[in-house]
Amino acid sequence: MKLNKRTFFKVHSWIGIKLSILFFIVCFSGTIATVSHELDWLFNPEIRVPTTGTPISRNVIRDNIRSRYPAGEITYWTNPRAPYLADIVYVHQNDHRRYVFVNPYTGAIQGDAAITIQRYFRDLHYFLFIPFQIGHFTVLTFAFLLLLSVVTALIFYKKWYRKLFVLKTGKGLLVLLRSLHRLMGLWSIPFALLFAVTGIWYFIERANVGGVSRYIRYQVPKVVKNEAAWEGLTYTVDYDKVIQIAQKKIPGLVIENIGPPSSVGNPVYVYGSNHIPLVRPRANRVYLDPFNYEVLAVQNAKDINTQTWLNDIADPLHFGYWGGLTTKLVWFAFGIGISSLVLSGIWIAIKRKIKQRYAEQERIIGPWKYLNHSITLGMFFFMYHALIVRYAVAWQVTAAITLCWLLLILLTWWIYVWRMNAINQLP
Repeated sequence: MKLNKRTFFKVHSWIGIKLSILFFIVCFSGTIATVSHELDWLFNPEIRVPTTGTPISRNVIRDNIRSRYPAGEITYWTNPRAPYLADIVYVHQNDHRRYVFVNPYTGAIQGDAAITIQRYFRDLHYFLFIPFQIGHFTVLTFAFLLLLSVVTALIFYKKWYRKLFVLKTGKGLLVLLRSLHRLMGLWSIPFALLFAVTGIWYFIERANVGGVSRYIRYQVPKVVKNEAAWEGLTYTVDYDKVIQIAQKKIPGLVIENIGPPSSVGNPVYVYGSNHIPLVRPRANRVYLDPFNYEVLAVQNAKDINTQTWLNDIADPLHFGYWGGLTTKLVWFAFGIGISSLVLSGIWIAIKRKIKQRYAEQERIIGPWKYLNHSITLGMFFFMYHALIVRYAVAWQVTAAITLCWLLLILLTWWIYVWRMNAINQLP
């Protein structure tokens, strides 16, 4: 097959149209994930805290949680890297996890939830709720498709660099949308490439391409102790002492995540940030024996190898949280732009068939719609299974999530089916 401008255009259109439903879900869920903590703040007042104050002893918070959830255990403790957000402590009780919101300045427990907006969109974007690695690799495949989409667009759109400020108006809706599609696509190129490259890195990491895991996987030390010693241990660990020791090992360490010894043989550990830019908190870690507080292992971001450094900058760059709320909003804006390219591309493709019969328009997506629909239905099945079984969310939360999806589906149907048929008025 001869490669020419038309060929690259067909490849570009095929990616955006044939896989449109899945492509949009992956792009849009990732976009929302960038500001999901902020959406939790917006819709859940229990997660809000004053932006100033002096952090209280972690042991006070531990005791408050033990009083509220005596039959539970702490499995994770995180600060969402924003002064306006409460600490979120994961408490496992009655075979389910609760996300407990704690004021880090007063130690008060402000509320809890079976799931948060952040957790919902994290699971949706990471693996579409589909288990057995199928969901992960489905999502990660779109990183390659996004890269291919960008490259093919640059090849068939000649002299694109001269059209960064060109918007055609006054020539009808189709011409305007095509112009907007191209303009948004051009301005989104750096972010599309960033999302694609980091997504491909995630694929390499998960598939262990070239045995990369041996360079980036950290061997967690084990603590030898009889099994009974771990009973209730997460409620007795001196977290203040753990933090003090960790900060001596890594000067300037700002603690962001704490991993209590919730499983037999596991140490207590802390993640955090220091003066090394861009890397995620996991790049700085200290593991301690939860019984005698002996330091078992230390990783300082300034000492990691190149492969580990690449692995630890992927998340901050992919989700844009490396610069706080400002960069999150920038990433969100361009994420919305990239998501809109999928929608506008479908509209343009259908409008291009305006004079053809409806049966011809159906061929725009063709049999690929069955793949789109099958995986999407599978996503919904596993999503509801996770919400009901794993997270045990209240029916009100399930109803709210269902309503949001129904509104999105209804809006899509109205735009791409009802309105398009009304406009076409084909015999």
